[in-house]
Amino acid sequence: MDDSTSQTHQSPFQFLTKKPYEPPPWASHLNPIPSHTFSLGHFPTPIHKWNLPNLPKNTEVWLKRDDMSGMQLSGNKVRKLEFLLADAVAQSADCIVTIGSIQSNHCRATAVAAKYLNLDCYLILRTSKLLVDKDPGLTGNLLVDRLVGAHIDLVSNEEYAKVGSEALTKILKEKLLNEGRKPYVIPVGGSNSLGTWGYIEAIRELEQQLQHLSIEQKFDDIVVACGSGGTVAGLSIASMLSGLKAKINAFCVCDDPDYFYEHVQGLLDGITAGVSSRDIVSIETAKGLGYAMSTADELKFVKQVAETTGVILDPVYSGKAAYGMMKDMGENPRKWEGRKILFIHTGGLLGLYDKADEIGSLMGKWRKMDINESIPRQDGIGKMF
Repeated sequence: MDDSTSQTHQSPFQFLTKKPYEPPPWASHLNPIPSHTFSLGHFPTPIHKWNLPNLPKNTEVWLKRDDMSGMQLSGNKVRKLEFLLADAVAQSADCIVTIGSIQSNHCRATAVAAKYLNLDCYLILRTSKLLVDKDPGLTGNLLVDRLVGAHIDLVSNEEYAKVGSEALTKILKEKLLNEGRKPYVIPVGGSNSLGTWGYIEAIRELEQQLQHLSIEQKFDDIVVACGSGGTVAGLSIASMLSGLKAKINAFCVCDDPDYFYEHVQGLLDGITAGVSSRDIVSIETAKGLGYAMSTADELKFVKQVAETTGVILDPVYSGKAAYGMMKDMGENPRKWEGRKILFIHTGGLLGLYDKADEIGSLMGKWRKMDINESIPRQDGIGKMF
């Protein structure tokens, strides 16, 4: 299969089908190469110019809308799941186990994708000590998790920190094995070496999209949020190997840059990439108050971006990464002047519902409509009462 006929341009009946995977020619030396992929997302995702205010001189920002990869499956996780769930099916799994925060986009996408493929889904979700033995409710991602019938095990943040995500999924896996089930474990964020292929494939998709543009469009930088490392690992190795050669700038929303350089290194080693993570990606912190915690300024920024550009960022990932990027542009304009930047919107809209109370004070523009009683009645289409 050559580059012009990659998996990204599908026939109408390929959704939810499993197909053999052929890597891009420039990635064919990586090892191991996945054997199959499941078509789960709506690709290619659109790219458009993003008219952010107050950009440095001659700087252009474009947006790749991975938040549009499908409604229930929206976001960057679906690209990883295409490979991970093909592997689960190949191993004859009958259920999927994964883990994340209480509003995890990854867990929600996994729960939906598992049901598409007729697999049960078990989610271990991290919450506060005060809420760990209470009904988790139906806000945001949880509504979708529970609608599709995912089994939910709650753990406290303290238990999660003490035991670790790998040990927790192992406990649940053993329990399911003892019940005669065949579980397949997916790590936090789908970020293992196999999941990395999701964003290697995204770079092939991007290359094709750029080929089809009439203007010469070359991106100097790609900017993305980093929360579990898999997206960043795939983007950085693929940008280096392909003709794209864009500099990858990641803004981490938890932990710290050193942790992610090391973690991304492990993912790259797992596909025998033979490169140092520090040579192919720049990771800066945009953690703020901590994972999934928002400052008033961050939420105000999300509101301003929505109001000025129509693009809704999520508060946990893309909102923090875009806030970090704009802050850096304000402080170091020379660094960004005249560059063409592609920002990857990794989804997460449902996570905003969890912030409704915090963001409420920023909302205005409503009033009771003023209607003069002497106006004659005039029916429109459809009588509602």
